Amino acid sequence: MKFHQQPITFVSHVHLIVEKLERSLSFYQGVLGFQLLDRTETSVSLTLNGKDVLVTLEQPADVLPKEPRRSGLYHYAILLPDRKELAKVIQHFIDIRYPLQGISDHLVSEALYLADPDGNGMEIYVDRPSDSWEWIGEQVSMSTEQVDLRSLLSETNGEKFTGLPSETIMGHIHLHVSDLAKAAEFYIHGLGFKVVYQISNQALFISSGGYHHHIGLNIWNGKGVQAPSRNSVGLKYFTIVFADEITRDAATRNLERLGYPVNEYTAVDPSGNHIVLTVN
Repeated sequence: MKFHQQPITFVSHVHLIVEKLERSLSFYQGVLGFQLLDRTETSVSLTLNGKDVLVTLEQPADVLPKEPRRSGLYHYAILLPDRKELAKVIQHFIDIRYPLQGISDHLVSEALYLADPDGNGMEIYVDRPSDSWEWIGEQVSMSTEQVDLRSLLSETNGEKFTGLPSETIMGHIHLHVSDLAKAAEFYIHGLGFKVVYQISNQALFISSGGYHHHIGLNIWNGKGVQAPSRNSVGLKYFTIVFADEITRDAATRNLERLGYPVNEYTAVDPSGNHIVLTVN
């Protein structure tokens, strides 16, 4: 978890819009084991360690269903502390027959893919030790391979899933964007992330401090796609944590020089994704 603390810049939290708050709570609490930290009439804050909010769910009064082929959330990714925990999660979903979208070996990590009841994409993953990642210059080697599921599931040693562990954190976020070059300008030249992996002219993976990626950016929904309506199911905003106010203020000035206004440490990327810029 060393890639999600000072002095590294990382993603810590997502705020999601959902259609039916109680249905979402049944999934996040009943299926995944999140705990309720705070609640209003229209939103809930969810935690796993009793103090840090990882996911906020909100049901606006005029909520719209998820809009297809828009910019916004592709998935957010929850990082587990070890391989046994991933194995327990996978076995849990098999046992309850929850529909999964895939299980992949990315060389740097092993990951499970699914969606919440509203179609908000999720990844639950575990990193391989960082000293095993292969780097060619400043580019990390990643791929999408078949997981050795038998080996992975053997890690449970018969232990049952009782909820995501308290050490679980937000690992990264992956976004649909409308223009990859403009997104790169915002996140790299503005916020200071570095490209560590690229898929042709379709996707960029960017990070701080030598991680395999804190943010993914893709145009898989189509170049030039519109931003979703602000009250539709999906991502309302996500939070980026900087090491200190000096680093955050430098990023803010960079964004403003590039023509991206920052209002009370909230910025909007060229594809309409909203970001809160905070500090440790």
